[in-house]
Amino acid sequence: MKPFIYNRRNMKNLLKKLIRADSTAEKGELAAAKIIAAELGCCGVSCRIDKWEQTRANLSAGLKSSCRRGAILFACHLDVVPPGQIKWKTPPFAAVEKAGKVYGRGAADMKGPIAAIVTAVRQIAETKVKLQGDVVIFAAAGEETDSCGAKKFVEGFYKKLPKLAGVVITEPTDFEVVTAHRGLLWLQISTKGKAAHGSTPQLGISAINSMRLLLNELDNYKIKFKPHELLGQCSASINTITGGNAINIVPDKCTITMDIRTLPGQNHQQIISDLRKIFAKLKRKNPAFDAEVSIIREVVAMETDNRCDFVRGFCSAVSVDETKAVGFTTDGPYFASLGVPVVIFGPGRPELCHKPDEYIEVSDLEKAVEHYKKIILSFLA
Repeated sequence: MKPFIYNRRNMKNLLKKLIRADSTAEKGELAAAKIIAAELGCCGVSCRIDKWEQTRANLSAGLKSSCRRGAILFACHLDVVPPGQIKWKTPPFAAVEKAGKVYGRGAADMKGPIAAIVTAVRQIAETKVKLQGDVVIFAAAGEETDSCGAKKFVEGFYKKLPKLAGVVITEPTDFEVVTAHRGLLWLQISTKGKAAHGSTPQLGISAINSMRLLLNELDNYKIKFKPHELLGQCSASINTITGGNAINIVPDKCTITMDIRTLPGQNHQQIISDLRKIFAKLKRKNPAFDAEVSIIREVVAMETDNRCDFVRGFCSAVSVDETKAVGFTTDGPYFASLGVPVVIFGPGRPELCHKPDEYIEVSDLEKAVEHYKKIILSFLA
């Protein structure tokens, strides 16, 4: 077997190209997908770009094998969150390298991990190692917003894949092996009123006053569910509020949004039912009260059996003794619906995600390349 070809500069250049390909929701993922396809195409790895709405894109790439073993799917996401309003020390899409770090939006979440897995696959492809199972890279659109890319993949394209042994989501976990995370339920709640001139408020119904009554009730609302051994309690927070159109108009609408993080097995519809019971209670006390709730986004919680063969083999390959659970949410539940084990593992510090001056250590990228190669060879060589 030939020694692995390693080019540190190529990996850093790939990461910088991906960061500079601003793949926020406004710009779309197509440019980033094309960069990955070009990189893998250099070593003969077949790629497919699934494009829609001009700039949205998923990418799938495969390293073929004898198919004697189940394939491993490495799942990534191409999109990044916006840089925000706070000024960065370095431009968010300039991909500045200094002091052993590459800075930029998505450096950790998750273009650094993408650069690492693409580099690992390219190195294995170049050495002509005979694999017993396929290696598949899938890079999704929209993970940060609505999981549209993962949904499209699970609903159709995955059927063209060989049988899977497991899925590795390359989110930044600082090399911890994550097998469980909370789900999310994002809700919009609106109270309705009746507009009137500000000089005659008695002729109207203030939606803001109605929202005040609701907020008072929500202060005492506790979601009832048995705590999870690893994930603890579910959580809920009210994070935005809007209401009113002008200072001299009684507001006829007020809206809040709630971020609820749920546990494995928890019924999202039960939470919505609880809220509607609160609305009914308030309306009995005040007939003018009127409110409605709608779902903005929901993803169920994920939990993989950390005693299964795939997880135990994975932990052995990366020399980790224990798996972890985290509070954030990934596309993992969509891949878990395929009926295979899902683990989350990648370079980068999770606490840097979605913050100004996001960065990743170059040394962590190099470490990740070696880990991903060990995983592939351990399961498939």
